[in-house]
Amino acid sequence: MEELGRQLLSKGISLVNSRKKYEPTIGVEVHPLDFFTNCGKIRFYCWDTAGQEKFGGLRDGYYIHGQCAIIMFDVTARLTYKNVPTWHRDLCRVCENIPIVLCGNKVDVKNRQVKAKQVTFHRKKNLQYYEISAKSNYNFEKPFLYLARKLAGDGNLHFVESPALAPPEVQIDLAAQALHEQELQQALNQPLPDDDDEAFE
Repeated sequence: MEELGRQLLSKGISLVNSRKKYEPTIGVEVHPLDFFTNCGKIRFYCWDTAGQEKFGGLRDGYYIHGQCAIIMFDVTARLTYKNVPTWHRDLCRVCENIPIVLCGNKVDVKNRQVKAKQVTFHRKKNLQYYEISAKSNYNFEKPFLYLARKLAGDGNLHFVESPALAPPEVQIDLAAQALHEQELQQALNQPLPDDDDEAFE
């Protein structure tokens, strides 16, 4: 696995993908991502694994020696959220007791299929949850800050400088996102459904 990671890094895979058309990850891509904190530089080697089930058998090998994880689903595709428990189970089986963050991506897209109130898995498993938009850079740093604090064991750790990012490809509607965040807060006071599928009925 380490050799594969070195090969990918030696090819200069960049953090920012300039492709306009969506192309799913095949296997794994490794992206080094540096953050500068009040405690010094921290580098995450992000192993971007394939989300498709047909690559499922390959994933366990990528998880070995993982120190933290971000499980990401697409808020415009219900199936990706329904697969979150499988990802979580596999991660916990291979990497015991690592910090895990759940992220709902593509919150910039208007036809959201997974509503804020339907996102309950993080509450059941006591995970941190963030809504993000990779294309607009909205909240991109939040999961990394959370994980950095957990890994360092320092709740006061903070970023003093942002990494260089490509300009946003889209602008997020901050007013609409504020409403989604408000819905998330309200959902925290609701009882958890027995089954996540109930949330989609």
